[in-house]
Amino acid sequence: MRLVQITDAHLYADKQARSRAGVPWHHLQRVLQAAIAERPDFVVLTGDVSQDETATSYALASEAMSQLPCPWAWMAGNHDQPALMQAEHPLVDEVSLPPWRLLLLHTPVEGEPYGELGRDALATLSSKLEGDRRPTLIAMHHPPVEVGATWMDAIGLQDRDAFWEVISAFPQVKVILFGHAHQPYTQRHVAGTHDVAVYGCPAIADQFMPGAEHFMIDEASRPGYRIVDFHDQQWETRVERVTV
Repeated sequence: MRLVQITDAHLYADKQARSRAGVPWHHLQRVLQAAIAERPDFVVLTGDVSQDETATSYALASEAMSQLPCPWAWMAGNHDQPALMQAEHPLVDEVSLPPWRLLLLHTPVEGEPYGELGRDALATLSSKLEGDRRPTLIAMHHPPVEVGATWMDAIGLQDRDAFWEVISAFPQVKVILFGHAHQPYTQRHVAGTHDVAVYGCPAIADQFMPGAEHFMIDEASRPGYRIVDFHDQQWETRVERVTV
């Protein structure tokens, strides 16, 4: 089973509108063309679909994603409006990808750049994991780890310690994918008696400079996506970049 992660499109209602380092609509088209060539079984878009938070931007995103030859899901990021997303394509919290299970966690906090799950969502997550021991992949927008860029780490998942406390009780959680950081990332995070593979992904729109103390665009890096190939309970992953 092949999953492709794309993230952080930051679309505008105007297809020609520019971001700091390009035209997001054009970037999205190039990333999707490359992703389609990978013959995915499922695609997940891990948030910040829109930059201007307009209904038109979500309609454009849904139109673009309809090119995919497979099912897809998206989640909200800190720049998004979930109600407008839901009007275009369902927001789901779980997908069966036999023999794996994908859980999509909602981390945005209204009006804030950082993320948080909160006590109720963490309790729900624990309950879901308690009731199903299939190998589990979790996708979320905000990083549940520090990525090494001071300014980004300040606006990651604020209750990451509580999140990892939940995860530590469930060794079936094997992989976590996140967006928000606009850069690739790989880490094995120890959670209780097991470790979890944690992966970040290049953005569709602007790329951020790894290790930066303050906000900085990495103008030399290109848009990209992450491929995860699952083999029973094992997996392989790689990042690919596209030319725009």
